[in-house]
Amino acid sequence: MSFRVLICDPLSEEGLAPLFEAEDIEVINTPGMNYEELLEKLADVDGLIVRSQTRISREIVEKADNLKVIGRAGVGVDNIDLDAATEHGVIVVNAPDGNTISAAEHSMAMLMALARNIPQAYSLLKNDKWERKSMVGVELKDKTLGVIGMGRIGREVALRAKGQRMKVIGYDPFLTEEKAQKLGIDFGTVEDVLKAADFITVHTPLIEETRHLIDREALEIMKPTARIINCARGGIIDEDALYEALKEGQIAGAALDVFENEPAIGHKLFELDQVIATPHLGASTIEAQENVAIDVSKDIVDILHDKNARNPVNIASFSPEVMEELSPYFSLTEKLGQFISRLTRGVLEKINIYYAGELVDNEVSPLTRNTVKGILRLHLGARINEVNAFMAASDRSIIIEEHKTTHSRGFTNLITVEIQTNEETRSVSGTLLNGLGPRIVKLDQYSVDVQPSGNLVVIRHHDKPGAIGKVGNLLAEDNVNIATMQVGRTDLGGHAVMVLSVDKQLDEPCMEKINQMEEIRQVHSLKL
Repeated sequence: MSFRVLICDPLSEEGLAPLFEAEDIEVINTPGMNYEELLEKLADVDGLIVRSQTRISREIVEKADNLKVIGRAGVGVDNIDLDAATEHGVIVVNAPDGNTISAAEHSMAMLMALARNIPQAYSLLKNDKWERKSMVGVELKDKTLGVIGMGRIGREVALRAKGQRMKVIGYDPFLTEEKAQKLGIDFGTVEDVLKAADFITVHTPLIEETRHLIDREALEIMKPTARIINCARGGIIDEDALYEALKEGQIAGAALDVFENEPAIGHKLFELDQVIATPHLGASTIEAQENVAIDVSKDIVDILHDKNARNPVNIASFSPEVMEELSPYFSLTEKLGQFISRLTRGVLEKINIYYAGELVDNEVSPLTRNTVKGILRLHLGARINEVNAFMAASDRSIIIEEHKTTHSRGFTNLITVEIQTNEETRSVSGTLLNGLGPRIVKLDQYSVDVQPSGNLVVIRHHDKPGAIGKVGNLLAEDNVNIATMQVGRTDLGGHAVMVLSVDKQLDEPCMEKINQMEEIRQVHSLKL
């Protein structure tokens, strides 16, 4: 059997070597096609490789009858319809590690150029101006670098900074003090990093929790001599707030490779002498372009030869029979993971998942992966999926254990998700009820009956007369309508929990008012 692989975007010839070397694979290298031209070339194509230029739509997936695999030579897969690929049994692979070194080195290059005013000095020279006094910079030795996001790239940046004899303080939702010590860096909260650092570099994904992570308040915390670098994702820094902070002298400078809207031609930040910028060059090295092409090419060769891929990004392969039996539980498990992760304080160390009732005799690995995905997406965003969730957990030294028990407490099926952090252990149990769908039936030790969807408010409180009424009055003052309420307790007058379904999420002032009530122990507002 022979296979045909269509290359849709410009890629390194050296990177495509694994495909060219496979005797049974025909490589059709036609980058630069428009959408209509691509549709015409799909006959008998077994594999597609794209970068960011070509969009793989549902129409393309459905028209390519022989398509088995799509490769994205890079990290993101925004330009690929993953749902359509999964529905049609097409495996999607990417190259998450190929540009790690390139991105880390670019971050360090931007840091050094920012410290020594290199772009500004060169610009003056090009305009026949020999100015030295106005271009005095700062040394890196003994300065503190704050790294927000200690994933692969963040760790590589920290390693290079230590080589420059800088002190490093890091923050990551999965970083503990013990892990920081092993890396030879200091450990802190985001606020600790902002206060301590002379230079700050961000390396987080762009998700709801990290959008405008560096906002006006964060910039006010920083030293007036501090400088910030963003070679990760546009949107992590509030660009309007950064512009004002630089103009007002709140911080000393910024180096930017990414922007909220690209191409960022004519951006107002470029008017400021304290800003240096590059046009999204973090992965633009010969080596990185070659590495991502090699990684994707190897995976495509393996998949076409019925071997496992190293970097799949859509659902793992299970028999249709298994998937049909498990399909009702996918929504439940993801919601359980999302729910409990938003209630838990501290750095995640272990995930226990307990299956009971009719699930005991089933293959539940897809449900476990789905649960872990729901948990990790809070901090890592949509790039975490059913396939790479275990790898992402392993990279962060998170233990995952799957348990089966016959004790289902009277339910036909019961799934319990327990999260252990360095601060606490929390758990949530859920089931499927005929005609009602997914339900949360237990939160920690409290029995409840909650539909895990929409806007929820979860409050731990002291079981005292009037506590529930006070919460209701405060919500009414803020024009928040309560749709349903569930209250659980174990002892009269002891600790209790209330779970409210409301019409909109609570804002910070409303949350603060509830927190100030003497009966309240903890309050969370979340959307599922």
